[in-house]
Amino acid sequence: MAQAVAIAAALEGRVPNVPKPGARTAVKAALTIADTAAQEALLVPLAQRFREARLEAEEDTRSVALFTGANPRMRIVIDPIDGTLHFYLGAQGPYAVMAGLALDTRYEAALVALPREGWLFDGVRGEGVGRTRIAGSAREPAVLAREGRALLVSDGVPDPVVERLAKGGGFEVRRACGGAVAVAPLVPGVRGGLRVAKQRTISTRGRIGLLLAREAGAIVTDGAGAAFPHELDAPAGSLLVADDEEIAAALRSALA
Repeated sequence: MAQAVAIAAALEGRVPNVPKPGARTAVKAALTIADTAAQEALLVPLAQRFREARLEAEEDTRSVALFTGANPRMRIVIDPIDGTLHFYLGAQGPYAVMAGLALDTRYEAALVALPREGWLFDGVRGEGVGRTRIAGSAREPAVLAREGRALLVSDGVPDPVVERLAKGGGFEVRRACGGAVAVAPLVPGVRGGLRVAKQRTISTRGRIGLLLAREAGAIVTDGAGAAFPHELDAPAGSLLVADDEEIAAALRSALA
C-alpha cells in the first residue's frame, strides 16, 4: 500500500487522462498511468498470499490473471485510485487508494490511504482499526475525530444539500471520492460523510472503508437512518457516516 500511495503521489499532476473505451460515463472512463502502476503495486504481493481469491480490480493490468478464483468464498477488491477524474486529476478533494478482503458476503480486512491528507488506515474485523502517517510514524489506534466542523460528501450529493449543511449547519463541506467518505470520521477535523449513489447503489469498492469506520465506533447508516448493510452486494443508494448522533441527525436532515 505504501508503494501504491508513493506512485500515485509522485505522478499527481504529471499524467494525462487516457479514457477507457466503452465506459458509460466520463468518471468510469478516466484512466491514468498512475492507476495502472498503483494497481500493480497492490496486486503483486496480494497474489503471493491470496492467489486463489476472486479478484475485483478497477483496471485490467497484467497481474489480474494471477488470481484463479478457486476459492469462491474469498474476494479481493482493489481500487488503486478512487476518484481518478474529479479528485485525482481535477484535485477537487481527497482521493483514495484502497484494498479490501472479503469472506463470503462481508469485508474482514481493509486498507484505505488518503495520500493528500497523509493518512493510512488499516483494520481487521473484531480487532480495531489503526492509522499511520504516510510521511512516517508509528501505527496508533484510529479514533473518531469528535472535533472540527468539516464534512466529506460525494459528488452525487445534490448542491442544495451541501448548501443546507454549510449555511444552516455551519459545516465546512468538502467534496471527496466515495472511499474517503467511508472513512470520513477517522480523519482529524472531519465529523462525518455523506454519499448518494449515482449508479443505483454504493459499489463494493465504496464500502471498503466502512469496516474501518465501524471498528472505530462510527455511526454507519443509509441516508434515512436505517442500518447500512454489511453484505457487499446488498443494494443501498445512500451512505451516512458520523462520529456521533448530532452529526448524523444534521446529515439526515439536510438530505431529507
